[in-house]
Amino acid sequence: MTIATTVSPSSSTLMNQQLRNRRAIRIWLGFVVLALFALVLVGGATRLTNSGLSITEWKPIHGVIPPLSVDEWQEEFKLYQQIPQYERMNKDMTLDGFKEIYWWEWAHRFLARSIGMIFALPLLFFWVTGRIEKPLRPRLLAILALGGFQGFVGWWMVSSGLTARTEVSQYRLATHLVIACLIFASCVWVMCGLRERDVEAPPKASSKGWATALLCLVLFQIYLGALVAGLRAGYSYNTWPLMDGALVPGDLLIQHPLWVNFFENAKTVQFVHRIGAYTVFLVALYHMVTSLSAAPKSSHARRSVVLFWLITAQAALGIFTLLHHVPLHAGLAHQGLALIVLGFAVAHLRGFYGAYRLPETVA
Repeated sequence: MTIATTVSPSSSTLMNQQLRNRRAIRIWLGFVVLALFALVLVGGATRLTNSGLSITEWKPIHGVIPPLSVDEWQEEFKLYQQIPQYERMNKDMTLDGFKEIYWWEWAHRFLARSIGMIFALPLLFFWVTGRIEKPLRPRLLAILALGGFQGFVGWWMVSSGLTARTEVSQYRLATHLVIACLIFASCVWVMCGLRERDVEAPPKASSKGWATALLCLVLFQIYLGALVAGLRAGYSYNTWPLMDGALVPGDLLIQHPLWVNFFENAKTVQFVHRIGAYTVFLVALYHMVTSLSAAPKSSHARRSVVLFWLITAQAALGIFTLLHHVPLHAGLAHQGLALIVLGFAVAHLRGFYGAYRLPETVA
C-alpha cells in the first residue's frame, strides 16, 4: 500500500523560500571563489616578480591607501632600502623600479582585504535576515575565522624576509598558500552542497575513497609546488623527463639531517614535486578507468574523466613551465590551473554526497 504525503501550501512556500535562499548563498560564494582565485594568481605574480617584500610594514587599515605623493613614495622606498633584499639584490633599483614591485604587493593585500569584506558583509546580511540555515552557520563562521587567520599568516610570512633573509621562508610561503587553498576548497564544498541534485550510487564501493585520495594528493602537490616556488627550484634542472641527466638524480640526500633535504634542498624538493605529479596522474587515471568500467554513464564517471584531463593538462603545463625556465605567464597559468584542479576535485568528491538537507517542511 502506498502512503501519500501531503505538503501544505505553507510548507511549500517555505521550501521555495529556502531554495531561493540557498541559490542566493551559492551565488555569493561563487563570487568569493572567483575573488579567491584572483587573489592566489596575484599572490603568484607577487612571488614570481620578487615583489613580496616591497611593503615592509603591516598596516591592516591604513595600508589600503597607497602612496599618493612623491614624498610618500620616497618614504616607502627608504623603508625597503633598509632590508637585506635591497642591499644584496636590488642595490641599483630606482624609484620607478620600486613602484613596479610595490604595486604587485599592494594589489595582493588590497584583494585580501576586499575578500574579507566580500565574505563578511554578505554573511552578516544573510545571517541577520535569517537566510542561513543553522547547520550552515558554523561552517561559514569557520571559513571567516580561517580567512582572518590567513591575514596574520601572510604578515608572518613577509616578516621572515625582512631581517636576515632576502626572500620569505619557503615553510611560511607553503603554509600561506595551503591555507588559501583550504579556504577556496571550503567555499567550493559548501557551494556544491547547496545545489539540489540526485545522488547516484558510486561506480564501485571504493570510488569515494579514491576521490578522497585524489583531493588530498592534489592539495599536497600544491604544497610541494609552494616549496618549489619558495626555493626557486623551478629555475634549475630545466629538463624532462631526465633531471640532472638521470631519472633519479644524485645528491638528493646530501644535507643533514636527512629530513632537511625535503624542505631546503632545491634539487630534492623539485624531484619530489615531480614524483608527486606522476602519482596524482596515475591515481586519476586509475580512478577514471575503474569508474568508466563500472558505471560509464554515471555522473561520477563523467566527472572522473574531466578531472583526469584537467590533471593531464596541468602536468603538461608544468613541464612546459619548467622547460622554459618559469616565464611569468606560464608560471601563473600553472598556479591558476592548480586551483581549478583543486576546485574540481572538491566538486567531484562532493558529488558522492547529497545536498545539505532542508529543514522539515512536510506537514
